[in-house]
Amino acid sequence: MYKIFFRLVFKRLDPEQAHHLAFRWIRLAARVPVLRTFLAAALAPRYEELRTEALGLRMHGPFGLAAGFDKNAVGIDGMAMLGFDHVEIGTVTGEPQPGNPKQRLFRLVEDRALINRMGFNNDGSLRVAARLASRTPVFKPVVGVNIGKTKAVPEAEAVADYVKSAERLAPYADYLVVNVSSPNTPGLRNLQATEALRPLLSAVREAADRTVSARRVPLLVKIAPDLADEDVDAVADLAVELGLDGIIATNTTIAREGLGLKSGAALVKETGGLSGAPLKERSLEVLRRLYARVGDRITLVGVGGIENAEDAWQRILAGATLVQGYSAFIYEGPFYARALHKGLAARLATSPYATLADAVGADVRKTA
Repeated sequence: MYKIFFRLVFKRLDPEQAHHLAFRWIRLAARVPVLRTFLAAALAPRYEELRTEALGLRMHGPFGLAAGFDKNAVGIDGMAMLGFDHVEIGTVTGEPQPGNPKQRLFRLVEDRALINRMGFNNDGSLRVAARLASRTPVFKPVVGVNIGKTKAVPEAEAVADYVKSAERLAPYADYLVVNVSSPNTPGLRNLQATEALRPLLSAVREAADRTVSARRVPLLVKIAPDLADEDVDAVADLAVELGLDGIIATNTTIAREGLGLKSGAALVKETGGLSGAPLKERSLEVLRRLYARVGDRITLVGVGGIENAEDAWQRILAGATLVQGYSAFIYEGPFYARALHKGLAARLATSPYATLADAVGADVRKTA
């Protein structure tokens, strides 16, 4: 049903316009008590065997919504209603910004992919923090907050910009993510180099600890799939050295060659980050490499091309305790999380593992 609706309605709309329309419907449904109860029962059934502990947090399952869909923390209840076990909002920057000029979001339907050059369009950390502070949750998923650099802030002042966001948002975050891997903010990916990343992560860690003394706010870093293998290793080593809580692998890619893209040349040549199915193989490679390097010392989050339960299962076997999706949600629709949870439970039941935690990294350990 949804796929027919997608072809007849959403596919005919500008992708960003379709996103806003669909998100508005989700938020409206979540505000109607009887409707949201019905939808949550239908779309978010719970599987006890999928219950997950990660980052010191308990979740109904391992599957969450990746950053980018709910940039301003306006639809957390709606996304939980649709079955996401955790919702990562953002990317939020220190100051409000409109993002890049439109058109900035493109569908590669044949490839089940997206290209975006949104440019961190968001309301800024002050307004998003106020929104989180005033939130009265109907559903209670784990809420992650993804922070990035304000475009107008010079690279030399990036640390202070991240610290400002961390101070404002840490009190309302179940976990914080430092995003240094979007290709759509000039110079941002330079911060993935360990000599720049070390002081940045240390400063954000200190800011979170200073602002929230009653608990430890887990801190993760999100990396690009375009890092060379030796740079992936360097980030992994740095994360362990600094006592980071996790790494999210991976963000979108600037690569186009070698991905077997079927969409028209004009679409493929659009600048920005490519997400969705073509990212699957490289994202999985990065995840395997990270787990081989860090093992169980920190939490790994697998994201990039997760279309179904099999993709999620492969990420878990490769070392991911948590998995996230976004692009496939656009193509699969409201039953995306339900189908993924059902499939994961089925795979676990027929596997040699007693719990989901036992399966984490099992494939990598076999080849070690």
